[in-house]
Amino acid sequence: MKAEIRKIVVLLDEVLTEQGRAVTPPIRRAVAAAVIANPFAGRYVDDLAPLIEIGAELGGLLIARAVTALGIDGARVHSYGKAAAVGEDGELEHAAALLHPTMGTPIRAALGGGAALIPSAKKRGGPGVTLDVPLGHKDAAYVRSHFDAIEIRIPDAPRAGEILVAVAATDGGRPHPRIGGLTADAITGKDGLR
Repeated sequence: MKAEIRKIVVLLDEVLTEQGRAVTPPIRRAVAAAVIANPFAGRYVDDLAPLIEIGAELGGLLIARAVTALGIDGARVHSYGKAAAVGEDGELEHAAALLHPTMGTPIRAALGGGAALIPSAKKRGGPGVTLDVPLGHKDAAYVRSHFDAIEIRIPDAPRAGEILVAVAATDGGRPHPRIGGLTADAITGKDGLR
């Protein structure tokens, strides 16, 4: 089954200063979101394989849009994340089917890797719900400077029978990080944690 996409929205956030201090180079975060029909809205279905298949399709499509918005090669992405909001006739398991079994493979392929788990979030909400997409370093989960999130809100989505699905990517961590911990230049990248 292919996704029935009503719209795609891409947001680019570029931080130039923080607390009056220049951010050099500026840090860019992009989120690409698709509003899709929920094929299982309003009914319980045991086999969610069609949504799992759609998850792989959307992972590839949305990470490509996010990386394009950043204006860099996929290998230069620092952080990633994914999230979904089901409309009122959906269930959280529909979001989980999109996000977890297969979405990560095309995301990692577009970035040339990614040893760390892709942070994710799911919720239920109506049109205009704010979706917070968690972010973490793609190669090492313990890089505190990259613990972040980006939000996206689409005024007319998700409708009751829809799902809002988002993938985010960055070209850096938070501006002026100073809470210690593993730094991006010290990553070994062997276990996805450090």
